[in-house]
Amino acid sequence: MNRIKHDQSRGFESTTGRIPRTCSLALALLLTFGTAATSHAAQVLTRHVRAGADVGVAAPVIDVLADRQMVLDVVLPLRDQKGLDAFVADVTNPLSPDFRHYLTPAEFSARFGPTRTDYDTTVQYLVAHGLTVTGGSLDGMDVQVTGPASAVEAAFNLRLHYYRHPTEHRLFVGPDREPTTSMAVPLWHVSGLDNYSIPHPLFVKKGNDAKAQGVRPDTAVARATTGSGPSASFLGSDMRAAYYGGTSLTGAGQHLGLLEYAGTELADLGTYFTNSGQTNRVPVTLLSTDGTSTSCDPSTCDDSEQTLDLTQALGMAPGLASLTMYVGSTDTAILSAMTTHQPLPMTIGCSWGWTPADPSTLDPYFKKMAAQGQSFFAASGDNSTWSTSNEAWPADSAYVISVGGTDLTTGSAGGAWKSETAWSDSGGGISPDQVAIPSWQKISGVINSVNRGSRTYRNGPDVSANADFTFYVCANQSGCTANEYGGTSFAAPMWAGFAALANQHAAALGQAPVGYFNPAIYAQNEINGALTPAYTANFHDIASGTSGSYPAVKGYDLVTGWGSPKADLIMSLVK
Repeated sequence: MNRIKHDQSRGFESTTGRIPRTCSLALALLLTFGTAATSHAAQVLTRHVRAGADVGVAAPVIDVLADRQMVLDVVLPLRDQKGLDAFVADVTNPLSPDFRHYLTPAEFSARFGPTRTDYDTTVQYLVAHGLTVTGGSLDGMDVQVTGPASAVEAAFNLRLHYYRHPTEHRLFVGPDREPTTSMAVPLWHVSGLDNYSIPHPLFVKKGNDAKAQGVRPDTAVARATTGSGPSASFLGSDMRAAYYGGTSLTGAGQHLGLLEYAGTELADLGTYFTNSGQTNRVPVTLLSTDGTSTSCDPSTCDDSEQTLDLTQALGMAPGLASLTMYVGSTDTAILSAMTTHQPLPMTIGCSWGWTPADPSTLDPYFKKMAAQGQSFFAASGDNSTWSTSNEAWPADSAYVISVGGTDLTTGSAGGAWKSETAWSDSGGGISPDQVAIPSWQKISGVINSVNRGSRTYRNGPDVSANADFTFYVCANQSGCTANEYGGTSFAAPMWAGFAALANQHAAALGQAPVGYFNPAIYAQNEINGALTPAYTANFHDIASGTSGSYPAVKGYDLVTGWGSPKADLIMSLVK
């Protein structure tokens, strides 16, 4: 007997027993349904069908049961996409009179979001087709719904099947065609129609890395020598000492967000601070964006990523007004909350990676963040050179700040920066999603024959910070480890905390937050093909080491970007 099990909290699909072949009746229904669907013309503007799920390439293994409960996030399109593109270009351009004249979420909605009529029409359509509205908002541009697969199929004129995953030993749910509706209102995307790509945290354990490199785990070098934690491991406060080194800025008055696909147990955060002899004074909120549990039972859930994200952000910015962990099962639901929640998180760390069916799906939300002055930092990954089999998303989006990895040495325990090289596993390279090269990477000299970047597609990362196996981590209510975990997942929340320091300084001067600062720092660092004095003052230029296909070189490179931050970068960003 074939059995299919679904974990609704994470969207995993697993199977036991033999999988029957799709019967001839199912195939006949599929073909009949395909003919009927052509009468529906209302457009959904993004792609949903995975290449492996294309009925012309891979046959479905079995139909999804009609009563299987689905959790979807239906996203409406922007009202004026070209207008928003122009606005984002101006609001992030230091030479524009509109530089950093940001919008509030309400102002963004009124100017670029869907109309109330279109939103209400969409809600009515979904309810009429048997789906239950559970969340979403006009300002968030989305409608969250649940309902049986049969209702989803009727609403979007498709069939849901299980397909064999081409690279993983499991089945995944996917639609047999692109969704359409009978509404006059177009939609942007329908999240939750497939679980082809299960989001994964971007940390790595030293033993697993050693195995991948073909060496025994017990022979792997423990690289940490100058941290203030157990066994000379680095604490989050050590990263603050190395990259900021001051005391006046703590992130006071600032709100930071973390994107997570699973909850956490705050007891692990408490253990970390107790064992390190420190005290956390920042209120931490666990917010479910779509009903996903914010807890993490160690018997079924690993909160290593979630806890280390907290410790790195709090270590860099120990005086934050608040830190909110946004937990969800779909990317659009999480970003919808992050762009509307009050207080609005102005700096955000993302240490997860996944493969979207369409890399443009999140563009409206990333552009909205840029328009609202929010800084989104995405870990670049821990498997060296980006490729189609080594996904870079979301770090290769043109609207996020991509964070690579380094190997840091400090002068003493809890001391100042001493030296830094490229981390050998740092993710970077040329966008596998073929994201067009942004204007700020076209500046003369940024891409050159030495760093071997692309002049056609987006290159990454943009910046970097320590990611080697040098950290102290407490997780899963089972104790703590020293020098066992590394990854760019440590570096992304560090940068979110560092940007919070800059925003505190900006607020003290009566200025706007630093927001999406890629256009600004690229323009500051390279002028007429030459590196500037500002670059030397603001960044540690990581010019040694390699990762995969690319070397770290003087100036910008595809391993460490512009390098790691110096304290002076804060002043430069606020100018």
